[in-house]
This record gives sequence, C-alpha cells and structure tokens, in this order.
Amino acid sequence: MTNDPIHAPHRWPAAVGALYAGLSVAAAAYASHGLDGEAQSRLMLAAMFGFGHGVALVALGRQALRRRAAVALWFLLVGVALFSGSLAGAALAAWPTRAAPWGGMLMMLGWLLLAVDSLRR
Repeated sequence: MTNDPIHAPHRWPAAVGALYAGLSVAAAAYASHGLDGEAQSRLMLAAMFGFGHGVALVALGRQALRRRAAVALWFLLVGVALFSGSLAGAALAAWPTRAAPWGGMLMMLGWLLLAVDSLRR
C-alpha cells in the first residue's frame, strides 16, 4: 500500500487488528495463570474472539479498498472492542456484559458484509 491518503483509513483496521491479536495473547496467558472459574472462561473467550478477529483484520485490512469491505472491517473492529472488551471487563473488573451482544451482532454483520462483497467482486 502506498502513502496515498485515500488508502490511509484502510490501514487502521489492520493496525488495530494487530493490537487485538497481541493483547489477546496476553489476556489468554493471564487467564491461564491468574484466573479461574467464570472469570477465566470469560477472559479466554474474549481472547479467542480478539485473536481470531485481530488476525482477520490484519489479513483483510490491507486489501479492503471498496466501501462495503471497508465498512465490514470497521464493524468487525468495533464489534470485537464491544464483545471482547465487555467480557474482559467482566472478568477483570466485574463490569456488566451489556455491550457483548451488540459487539457480537456487529461482528456477524461485518462477516455478512464481507461475504456479500466477495460475491460482488
């Protein structure tokens, strides 16, 4: 990708995806060694979704140049923040998980948009 400012917004999902993946490794390690019970399960689930979607954002973020695909990646990015963030907050700080369903819906919508975009290529 060039330094063209038109393509710059598409770099953010890839960069944030890499951060999600890295943070997810740390979260899984902490869950494995520092938590147990429901907190451990929640943090491991948050790490699993964060890592998987982080890798997807890195892989797809560098090539999503059409509007529909770019919107889909932003849905994934925000969805992971809400879903995994909500579960991690519950595990680490006893926060409510009210944002998790919204994050899950955004992730599902993002994948659906990517499927439609792939069929329209």
